[in-house]
Amino acid sequence: MRKAGWYLLAVVVAALVGALLSAGCQRAQPTSTPPGAGAPAAPAAQPQAPAPQVRTLKMQSSWPATLTLHEQALWLAQEIETLSQGTLKIEMLPAGAIVPALDVADAVSKGVIDGGHSWTPYLVGKHPAATVLAQGTMFGMDFVDYFGWLWEGGGWELMQEFYQQVLKMNVVDFPVLTAGPQALGWFPKEIKNLDDLKGLKFRIPGLGADVMKEAGVSVVTLAGGEIIPALERKVIDGAEWVGCVEDQRLGFHNILKIHYSPGVHEVVTVGDLLINKNVWDSLTPHQQEAIKIATQHLYFRWWVRYHKQNAEACQELISKYGVRIYRTPPEVFEGLVNILDKIVEARAAQDPFYRKVVESQKRYASIVVPYRLSYWQNYDLLGNHYWKDKVYLR
Repeated sequence: MRKAGWYLLAVVVAALVGALLSAGCQRAQPTSTPPGAGAPAAPAAQPQAPAPQVRTLKMQSSWPATLTLHEQALWLAQEIETLSQGTLKIEMLPAGAIVPALDVADAVSKGVIDGGHSWTPYLVGKHPAATVLAQGTMFGMDFVDYFGWLWEGGGWELMQEFYQQVLKMNVVDFPVLTAGPQALGWFPKEIKNLDDLKGLKFRIPGLGADVMKEAGVSVVTLAGGEIIPALERKVIDGAEWVGCVEDQRLGFHNILKIHYSPGVHEVVTVGDLLINKNVWDSLTPHQQEAIKIATQHLYFRWWVRYHKQNAEACQELISKYGVRIYRTPPEVFEGLVNILDKIVEARAAQDPFYRKVVESQKRYASIVVPYRLSYWQNYDLLGNHYWKDKVYLR
């Protein structure tokens, strides 16, 4: 009995040890898989953040596809997609693809398109302040100062007030298309004084149209793509558009050979990215900031590209196509500026919002323009020192 008891105890102990070893092996997983053994179980999947939703917005510009103005619209679409990290794509169509060139803002407001690349002064028929917001008179400011007025002087807020409260349009606006300073235009004859303008049938919109009317010009408003056909049919005698590169692309030099610069009506002129406000409100904060930064960046990035293209085109118009580019005579320039000032003053007296815009611009200009006149080097000083013999204005 004593021997049998010890044997039974040994069996029980061995069984317990075996059970403990077996349980330990099951809990401790091998660090590598032996040959022929099954793969270890994959770790539990971690929850993944949902992929950002990609939005595609359909937009149209007011410009023919062949013009640099539409090229900026396409570039802007790329910038927005990049800055939004691919979550916001813009399908940018040229003028006439969905609506006529001058109807872009209305189409954006009504939701026919999500956005547009156009020009606020095209809306002058709705309210006269459309011109002074984006075109003149600016009180001596240039494109740098206008950008300052927009973002440091309350100009951007006035632009939103104009569209949303004055015009009752469902639109958010971002100025972006810098295209100037612009020329006086193309003429069938030399313009030596204000009397030479009288009776001409001339294409010009916005504030420039008002000025030219007062100077005795018969004004016609046409979209860019309609100008050359009107000149060919002699519906108009002359026209202004933008400047050498844009005018060359349209083909002004094939009809007229006399070009005058500078103009007084668009010393500063800036087109806009318009977005339907419902669409804007539906975007994420990141997407909204991407649009804002893209427009601010391209305001200047585009402007320097435009200047280089314009300079090259002016030289080519002269050397290759026989165009004569004249400096606008001081008598004509001063006479038109005086007309412009009277128009602005009269309209400011008639309309509270117009006056609000003009006073805001004048207040900002009263700070920065005298400073620049006093402190900045005059462009002519060193410009003429190095390049006076290269100036091509007659």
